[in-house]
Parts: sequence; structure tokens; C-alpha cells
Amino acid sequence: MGIEMQGSYGSPYIIALSYAMSCVGCGMGLSAMARSRSAAGRARRRWLGLGAVSIGGTGIWVMHFIAMLGYSLPGTQITYNLPLTLASLVVSIAVVWFGLHFAVRGRGDISALIPAGLVTGIGVAGMHYLGMAAMNMQASVHYRIWLVLLSLLIAVTAATVALWFAVNLHAAPAMLGAALLMGMAVTGMHFTGEAAMVVTSAQESAGSGLTASQMIVPLVAVVVVSTFAILLTIGLSQSAEELQQEARIKENLSKLDAMRRAG
Repeated sequence: MGIEMQGSYGSPYIIALSYAMSCVGCGMGLSAMARSRSAAGRARRRWLGLGAVSIGGTGIWVMHFIAMLGYSLPGTQITYNLPLTLASLVVSIAVVWFGLHFAVRGRGDISALIPAGLVTGIGVAGMHYLGMAAMNMQASVHYRIWLVLLSLLIAVTAATVALWFAVNLHAAPAMLGAALLMGMAVTGMHFTGEAAMVVTSAQESAGSGLTASQMIVPLVAVVVVSTFAILLTIGLSQSAEELQQEARIKENLSKLDAMRRAG
């Protein structure tokens, strides 16, 4: 039987960076969802997709992956299976899109939020453990079931609350506070899942894959470009309040024009 190995979760800077990226992604997603409420048809679907990419991609997956890159084991090199890593990204975005779609369609009703949050939370937890399964190392892994269940509970609760935020929040200060809370929940779920992992030494060779240093450059490039593009899209679009103000101005101008013609 192998000896249990104690992993390191990286420097506090890595943990802080992963939390910050989660907050940024969740904040962008909430902003996108706020704009979706004043849109219709294809425009609404585009905003919903952008919200799913922001929350599921940046807010959850990028946070998870940055934290995973900070994880190390003494005397063991960790590599990452690229197909499984990319599959975890697809799962994260897909389940968040599912949750947002049904929460919006149900207009935030509790009968829609609970099943949507349940499916989304289970999917996010599944993404986390799929991402951890992508780790190749000369060791065997099993999990403490009670911590796995705790991480699942955190994921489902956080997903349900996040969907409520996405459907109901409008004001920027409220969305900022919600993003900070969502980032805390996502980060807490991740490290609870990592704490559930028990690693023991093994003789079998590790599978092939990419090292953290090989993956960090393309990851940073993709994150920077996509985050800039999403922020630019949100920044250049009109918020619901701006659209309402513009409509009021047009209405007042029409009334003034009608009064001028009548006079």
C-alpha cells in the first residue's frame, strides 16, 4: 500500500489570483445577464451565451485551472491531459448556459430556480472532478466521500443563488457584491474538492500530458483576449437604464413636437 502524499496548494498569490478571476468572470456574466433582460430574440440569446461563457468559462473554469496549476506534490511532476482539460471547459460553459436559460425562461420563479440550480451545481462539481481527473502523476488518487458531498452541496447552493442573482439584479453595486460572493463560493467549492483528494504514492508511470509551464502561456493569452473582448462588448452596449432613459427622451421629444404642431 502506498504512502499518503501531502500536496501543496500553491502560494497565496495563486489563490488570490484564482479568486480574483472568478469575481471578474462572475461580474461580467451578471452584467451580460442584466443586458439580456432588455433584449429579445437573437440579441437575448447572444447575451445569455456571453453570460454563460463569462461565468462558466472565466468565473468557474479559469479559476479552477489557475488553482490547479498551483497544486504540486513533492517529488512528482504533474502533467495535464489536454482533451480532458478542454472537456471540463465545455462542461462548465454548457451547464451554466443550461441553468441561465431555464432560470430566465422561468422568470426567476423558485420552481425553475431549484431544478436549474441543482443541475447546474452538479454539472459544475462534475467539471471540477473531471478537471482533477485530467491530472497525470505517479500516484493513485481516491476521495473522502464526505468532503465530496460537501463540495457538491456548496456547488448546488452557489449555483442556485447565482442564477437568482443573474435573473434579478440590476444595479451595479449589487452586481459587484454578488460577484464577490459568487467568487468566494466557487473558490470555496474548488478547495473543498481538492481537500477531498487523497493521494498515495504508486509505482505505475504517469500518463503523458502537458506541464503547467507549457499550459500557462496559452491560458494567459486566451484569458486576456477573451476577457478584454467581453468587457469591450459590455462596455459599448447600453444598459437597461440607459435604454429606458433614451426611450423617455424620445417620448418627451415626440410630445413637444406634437404640442408645437398643435400650437
